Amino acid sequence: MFIDSHVHLDDKRFDEDRDILIKSLRDNDVELVVNIGADLETSINSVELANKYNNVFATIGVHPHSAIEVTEETLDKFREMAKNEKVVAIGEIGLDFYYDNSPRDDQRKWFKEQLKLAKELDLPVVIHSREATQETYDTIKEAQDGSLRGVLHCFSGSKEVAMEYIKLGFYISLAGPVTFKNARVAKEVAAAVPLDKLLIETDCPYLAPEPNRGKRNEPKFVRYVAEKIAEIKNIPVEEVARQTRTNAKELFGIERKIYD
Repeated sequence: MFIDSHVHLDDKRFDEDRDILIKSLRDNDVELVVNIGADLETSINSVELANKYNNVFATIGVHPHSAIEVTEETLDKFREMAKNEKVVAIGEIGLDFYYDNSPRDDQRKWFKEQLKLAKELDLPVVIHSREATQETYDTIKEAQDGSLRGVLHCFSGSKEVAMEYIKLGFYISLAGPVTFKNARVAKEVAAAVPLDKLLIETDCPYLAPEPNRGKRNEPKFVRYVAEKIAEIKNIPVEEVARQTRTNAKELFGIERKIYD
């Protein structure tokens, strides 16, 4: 059984078959999924999904794309939402200097504020970083007071950067790109990062792995990510499944939540 640690099942691309897909997760060897908030609306949607389905957990947060929309009232709403037992992290948050959909100063401000919020609420963080490797790392390092924990989602940095994040107490999550033929750096990361510091994800509906590249991604495709990591590390896929499942439950505190 696998845990898909990063999904967007509230996306409109799942409107026609969302219920069927979630109810069939276990039949496809997926024990549970963590549905990710990217702004206030999707955070609300994420919590609603988690409340409806036993095998869905939620994160709440604002993606750097939407940082320009954040206010102090947004954070107050997150504080209230975080009282829900199914809310397991603040995220996805971070910096995206590739698209720059929000001004960089807004991204920086609300990234730092959401890191503070995570520490206040004693929740881990789910980090998005694109074309902002050094600044993302520096921001997290500055905020790390021993209580901050989290995961670099869909990690795209080097193995050297990955190991620096591990020193800060963070996990590294790999997604579909590790299966791509030209993904040399991602494969190096998979080889270098200890299994007890890895999570796996689909980021569905985005970034479908081989052999489904270009199609709508789904949680059941997380198996291909695990199989590629197992191949790279020369270990059984069952070992990857078992350890990444343990890692996800530990990071998100799922064993302490209401879960059957």
